[in-house]
Amino acid sequence: MIDLKFLRENPDVVRASQVTRGDDPALVDELLSADEARREAIASADALRGEQKAFGKKIGQASPEERPALLEGSNELKARVKEAEEKQKDAEARVQELQYSIANIVEGAPAGGEEDFIVLEEVGELPAFDFEPKDHLELGESLKLIDMERGAKVGGARFYYLTGDGAWLQLSIMLLAAQKAREAGFTLMIPPVLVRPEIMQGTGFLGNHADEVYRLEEDDLYLVGTSEVALAGYHKDEIIDLRDGPVKYAGWSSCFRREAGSYGKDTRGIIRVHQFDKLEMFVYCDPAEAEEMHQKLLGMEREMLAAIDVPYRVIDVAGGDLGDSAARKFDTEAWVPTQNTYRELTSTSNCTTFQARRLNTRYRDAEGKTQTAATLNGTLATTRWLVALLENHQQADGSVVVPEALRPFVGKDMLEPKN
Repeated sequence: MIDLKFLRENPDVVRASQVTRGDDPALVDELLSADEARREAIASADALRGEQKAFGKKIGQASPEERPALLEGSNELKARVKEAEEKQKDAEARVQELQYSIANIVEGAPAGGEEDFIVLEEVGELPAFDFEPKDHLELGESLKLIDMERGAKVGGARFYYLTGDGAWLQLSIMLLAAQKAREAGFTLMIPPVLVRPEIMQGTGFLGNHADEVYRLEEDDLYLVGTSEVALAGYHKDEIIDLRDGPVKYAGWSSCFRREAGSYGKDTRGIIRVHQFDKLEMFVYCDPAEAEEMHQKLLGMEREMLAAIDVPYRVIDVAGGDLGDSAARKFDTEAWVPTQNTYRELTSTSNCTTFQARRLNTRYRDAEGKTQTAATLNGTLATTRWLVALLENHQQADGSVVVPEALRPFVGKDMLEPKN
């Protein structure tokens, strides 16, 4: 949720952000008008309440003969106060509705949509195979790592089993990520995967991407698509202590996405699925530190990609592809040989004060005044990493080399085909 004070003082900045995102800049003027109407309604209601209070004192001081007429006037004033309070309530609801309809203010991201990203860097050499490479699913099936057929039998399309070494391979990636997060000062968390509507709304996932979220209507709960949601809600309505620096969590959870609108896309394998595991970094900090922290999260993602030894690139995501809560986002995309392209493995977003303002998460500044915290998030490992790992480390005989950093967890140097 954007800051109304900032909006009043910088309407052109917010309009430009809307244009960068491909959203309607006219919403800015609607919100400004609604905000003015809200302030007028508050002033009117306050004035009438003051009049009512003064009138009450007058009644208390009146003689018995004067009181009946005054009481009649009091009832009329009471009705006017009630009407004014209803107008104030409606005006405040309209402001909140419009505030929730405007995404976070873009900070430095290029304009455009999904294809308008800017490549910041390419890292590593693309593999040159002297044989026809297999895709991750063919490798996963021959190595007995992935079972899509039984996944579909049990859960339907886009579900799967990770079996044997496949399960160990995912656990190894997640454990390595958890280790790296702990070494960097993150507290490891295993959060709830079901959250209340106000938590999902507070993180910005019930806006333009609401159709991606699973809802349990009978219980009015939502399945999270990332542990970012539960970690953002962890300090809802709290004042957190940032005197010793940013508060950092790493959430390990299963995640769930409907993949609405993806019919016919990535139907083979585990690139686009309904359920996957992920380790997500989440940070609360002073807004002045957010940009620097964003680069640190990106640096940790780079370390993890180096550990599994796959070629990747870093992109600056365009405004129209950011998601409502992010002011800026960097994705890292690993090379997938059989698709002859890069595919997203991680993303890290600077959400500035957008989420914390919705969730009322604050801190005390150097003068002891409460301020809205900034929040950031970044993926450190997820199931999709298996795609890049298997395809880039495959050998001519169908085996796959286990990256050295994962061998202590997997217990093997090589995954070999099984009959």
